[in-house]
Amino acid sequence: MKILYAVQATGNGHVSRAQTLLPFLELYGQVDVFLSGSNCNLAFEGPVRHRSQGVSLFYNNKGGLSYWQMLRRIKPAQVIRDAKSLPVLDYDLVINDFDFITSLACSMRGVPSVHFGHQASFQYAQTPRPEKKSWHGEWLLRHFVGASHHVGLHFESYHPHVFIPIIKPEIIQATPTRAGHITVYLPAHQDAFLESLFTSLPGTRFEVFSKTTQVAHKKANVLFLPIDRKRFDESLIHSDGIICGAGFETPAEAIHLGKKVMAIPIQGQYEQQCNAAALQLMGVRCLSRLTELERPALWNWLQQGEYVKRDYSNGITPVLRKVMSLGKKDSSTQGGLIAPPDRTAIFSV
Repeated sequence: MKILYAVQATGNGHVSRAQTLLPFLELYGQVDVFLSGSNCNLAFEGPVRHRSQGVSLFYNNKGGLSYWQMLRRIKPAQVIRDAKSLPVLDYDLVINDFDFITSLACSMRGVPSVHFGHQASFQYAQTPRPEKKSWHGEWLLRHFVGASHHVGLHFESYHPHVFIPIIKPEIIQATPTRAGHITVYLPAHQDAFLESLFTSLPGTRFEVFSKTTQVAHKKANVLFLPIDRKRFDESLIHSDGIICGAGFETPAEAIHLGKKVMAIPIQGQYEQQCNAAALQLMGVRCLSRLTELERPALWNWLQQGEYVKRDYSNGITPVLRKVMSLGKKDSSTQGGLIAPPDRTAIFSV
């Protein structure tokens, strides 16, 4: 079997999950990776057959999405060229982790595909949403990627096609301890702001992983570190807890390790607001935004935050069985793939 695995390279979560899943996918056949996007701090440690700048998300320095930078970098003509040149007809199965170009390519050629990953979970109404829904956020999550089937990942199994997270072996095999520090990963916030906030909270050590830090340096009780996958894992494994965005992979790893989590959704990113709603149902503390005014809430969490734990060690086998069962090309069976909806209209304006 020839498998095309398309990976969205906005942020680190998709890339980290793909690297964990790749060896298991290769048990089913030859896997070619399509890496689409230009905003990731992790290098993909594996063979990449196809690449594209894709359609990526970018952030400002105040914890929110930079819509201007996103619009400036999108080149519709290039997106269409990339979709036309992606050889989706050469594969027996196309697995798409939230990539628009692959979705467009499959639509152009009538090729079935499986939308797989965290964003796919939002195809189902049972997946938690915030009290105040965003119509454009809902539209983006439901229509950015078109596919024949949707197999989601989330903190809980909210639907028969939604599975628990895929956790990398380094976390599953780890023996967590509590060494007295808090791990911090807030790439949408400036280092100067984080330094000012955390130095005002004495008695706690913070290890801040920063996309702008090249060499580790310390300011009072705050240690700034460059983003490094192994160093970050070690920090998280031996931390008392983590302060991070309301993404998916990092909170899931922390919850598997039994850490206390403070999650802060990126401003304007509806998916993270949905994640925060799900995390709060599990007992995880969340802030709507991070400013100086939240110092008392942070202090309270440092002193009294709850440790939330779930066992995510058996996440890979069940979800891959589901993906492969949907990937059967015999259209006479109920589980066989069907052609995806037309995606070309998005760029026809």
